[in-house]
Amino acid sequence: MRLFFDSFWRAFAYCLMPRVMVLSLLPLAMLLVLSLSWGYFYWSPTQDWVRDMLASWQVLQGMLEWLQDQGAGELQAVVIPLVVIFAITPILVIISLLAVSLMMTPALVDLVVQRRFAHLALKHGGTTLTSLAWTVGSTVIAMGAMVITLPLWAVPPLMFIVPPLIWGWLSYRVMVFDALVTHASREERLAIGRQHRIWLLMIGVLTGYLGALPSIVWASGAVFAAAFLVLIPLAIWIYALVFAFTSLWFTHYSLGALEALRAESGTVVMGASVPLPTLASADDSNTPTPPSL
Repeated sequence: MRLFFDSFWRAFAYCLMPRVMVLSLLPLAMLLVLSLSWGYFYWSPTQDWVRDMLASWQVLQGMLEWLQDQGAGELQAVVIPLVVIFAITPILVIISLLAVSLMMTPALVDLVVQRRFAHLALKHGGTTLTSLAWTVGSTVIAMGAMVITLPLWAVPPLMFIVPPLIWGWLSYRVMVFDALVTHASREERLAIGRQHRIWLLMIGVLTGYLGALPSIVWASGAVFAAAFLVLIPLAIWIYALVFAFTSLWFTHYSLGALEALRAESGTVVMGASVPLPTLASADDSNTPTPPSL
């Protein structure tokens, strides 16, 4: 638990650095083009598709007719844009996560390593290609889960439970791998996954809920649909900041766990992580040993 909260506050502090603020703008340009393109070409067709889908649900249609009889018929005009926004938001989140992984995470990991973990040995448990394959594969699985669970998102309680769970799982899969791919061996990465899985999943779920906050902002008023193209750049920047925070939180936690794992296993974290018995033998032969930390 100490590592959980320590990594949280460190990640929050790092997000206030100008370098991190600038990095958070990198995915914005790409996502801004994608979002505006979708809004321009597909906003109306998507609303029409959602309207037809909702009309086929007899129970929901009955509820809307009852609301109209009670004098709240204008809510029907809000429901469809709301459904569209809540449906498209996870897709934007997934794209943002992929963009952060490819564009921001390496720079953020380097920042954390330079400031805190420069003494950790590099064991290269993976390559850039394996990291990319891991990210794409995990993203495909998450998108498949989104498609399968999409009908559940129309149920009010589940729409606040299912998406953060999917996003949290994806964050855990992608960002822990990226944080450890250079410094940890495959065995160390698997050991950290076994020992810290609950805490890492908790980080993923909590940051998943943070990633849902911009959706609530969008839905805060009935006029948000008209201002969608204005609000979405700000929302995507918020997503980028949330994902930067997520990446920093996972990085601080994962590398801290790696440092503790090596300390428990009786290895030196500096240089090549030389086993202690080797150091003792070197000391007996008057061979200089690495300085203590």
